[in-house]
Amino acid sequence: MKTVAVVGGGITGLTTLYYLQEYLKDEEVRLLLIEGEHKFGGKIKSIPSDPFIIEAGADSIVSRHPGVLELIGEVGLMDELVYNETGTSFIYTQDTLHKIPSDSVFGIPMTIDSLMESTLISDDGKRAALRDFETVNETFTKEDSIGDFLESFLGKELVQNQIAPVLSGVYSGDLYTLSMSSTLPYLLDYKNDYGSIMKGLWINREKHQGKSNKKFVSFKTGLSAIIDRLDERTPHSEKYKANGLESLQKAGGTYSLELTNGEIISADAVVLAIPHDQARKILGHPVLDEGFSLLKNKSLKSIYLGFELPDTVLPADGTGFIVAEEQNGVKCDACTWTSRKWKHTSLNSQLLVRLFYKDSNPHWEQIHDLTQDELLLIALRDIEATIGIKGKQPILQEVTDWSGLMPNYNMEHAQSVRQLETNLAVEFPGVMLAGASYYGVGIGACIQNGKKTAELLSSRLR
Repeated sequence: MKTVAVVGGGITGLTTLYYLQEYLKDEEVRLLLIEGEHKFGGKIKSIPSDPFIIEAGADSIVSRHPGVLELIGEVGLMDELVYNETGTSFIYTQDTLHKIPSDSVFGIPMTIDSLMESTLISDDGKRAALRDFETVNETFTKEDSIGDFLESFLGKELVQNQIAPVLSGVYSGDLYTLSMSSTLPYLLDYKNDYGSIMKGLWINREKHQGKSNKKFVSFKTGLSAIIDRLDERTPHSEKYKANGLESLQKAGGTYSLELTNGEIISADAVVLAIPHDQARKILGHPVLDEGFSLLKNKSLKSIYLGFELPDTVLPADGTGFIVAEEQNGVKCDACTWTSRKWKHTSLNSQLLVRLFYKDSNPHWEQIHDLTQDELLLIALRDIEATIGIKGKQPILQEVTDWSGLMPNYNMEHAQSVRQLETNLAVEFPGVMLAGASYYGVGIGACIQNGKKTAELLSSRLR
């Protein structure tokens, strides 16, 4: 009997395990799931805290990502599905909330009307952006930076004032150090195929905007519902919790896995659905070090604040804002108006907000070392400055620290992943890397990668 070990009980590992069980149900295969933490979930962690539901990690899934709704349907969660409430997102700059125009994707306008609607761009900046309809791409490839590409055709002002604050938040990095291949490769295709980035986005708008702009999903009891259901739907596997993988050694044609409790397991194939720095330590092979060393992570802290106030106190009909740059002492990078965006997170429609502080923040070194009480004071000052709530103490606060755990796809990312795949196939045949460190950030990308990993591995085993 063949044995397959999936290491990592986050969404990628659980999705891989689920599809391995499906694809290999007629085969004699022993499936294992190895997780070092006490609970499965990884960066998905829902915390019920009456009257709120807090998402200490990711807060939603992009519904239109391939395979997302398919998996949700297969595991029987369609009746539990909730969609985000529609509303405007803002960029906070010059002490004012500026609406990110409708008909835009990551701040990139899809139409001339959307461009003209923006209060973030001057008339000269708008004229510069219109050159997108006249210019031709002659030099850019998907290995070039997304920042240089967008600025070349849409102008510096639109990129810096409206697009960069949004995209930098999504991909945890500077646009000029992120490649198109690891962020939005389809934009190059749109420019080449339609002669215009904006025109291409508009023609393909159904791929980027859900009905009524409800493009994000969660579940009535929180995002952890999908973790719990995948756990339930993989009953034929052996699962380890609080018992991670310490080392992996070749043992003839198989692998010897040593767990933290000293137990030794033999496996024919191994999927490492864990952060790249953990995989590097476990494999411990010099040929792989160069590829691993090119992969980078970022850090952030998030702070939830729940108030005994109706969320109608918010200053606008919206779902939150991004801070373009430091504004008169405002230190947060972004703020989600959670109770407005996700009605299920606040049973009595009381105000729940979540503030984000990234390691690119000029105050990061100070923020990173603060106590929770000191962080709370900074968050309250940011709330007062941006949305005008003053003199109110929260009835709930929750700080989450994701230090060194946010993948950052720099210009060398795609090359390093290809290098790792090539060297791994030679040095560790039967061992596969999976997850957000390599194949796409976001839960949707992890689900797609988990399914693809299971397909490839199942094919090899058969």
